[in-house]
Amino acid sequence: MDHSVTSAFILLLLVLDPFGTLPVFMSVMRSVSPERRAWVALREALAAFGVLLAFMLGGDAFLRVLHLSERSLEVAGGVILLLVAIRVIFSSGQRLFDGGTAPDGPPHEPLIFPIAIPLLAGPSAMATVLLLASRQPAQMWSWIAALSAAIAVCALVLLLSDRLYRWLGHSVVNAVEKLMGLVLTAIAVEMILAGLKRYFDAGP
Repeated sequence: MDHSVTSAFILLLLVLDPFGTLPVFMSVMRSVSPERRAWVALREALAAFGVLLAFMLGGDAFLRVLHLSERSLEVAGGVILLLVAIRVIFSSGQRLFDGGTAPDGPPHEPLIFPIAIPLLAGPSAMATVLLLASRQPAQMWSWIAALSAAIAVCALVLLLSDRLYRWLGHSVVNAVEKLMGLVLTAIAVEMILAGLKRYFDAGP
């Protein structure tokens, strides 16, 4: 399943799922002063970008070291995306992380965890950038551009999180997240089928 820069951007945006990150982000940011929230959102987005860019640039070497084929990565990436999509569709809105406060300590500012990793740069996003880089390495600059654009959208959503929740409301944000999960399900199934087709066409 070959991608263009546009389809890669859409895929990465669906995997990063900025609207699904909103409830957790807002919960974690309760303990952060309002004047620092914009800086924290940008810092976490940049950290996620750095992690995913490293996986993208080092993807080919990673596959060679572990003796993994592109076909196995495509099927595995599709399975991970499918599991993520199912979780998005059937999630009850329960938060994965509760606030930025330690059980017996003062509130603290989130650093990398849980916003940058694993909410943005999670296993599914890492598998996706690895797959893009290994399948079409000649288009690396296109993948970097797509990743940059997707992270920029995520950063914008995080920066506007309070306003978006006020404007759209919980029901609309939840509906958008479910729709993104449905589209991601179709993409994941297509990736699995494409990987299996390549496996059976080429042989083990």
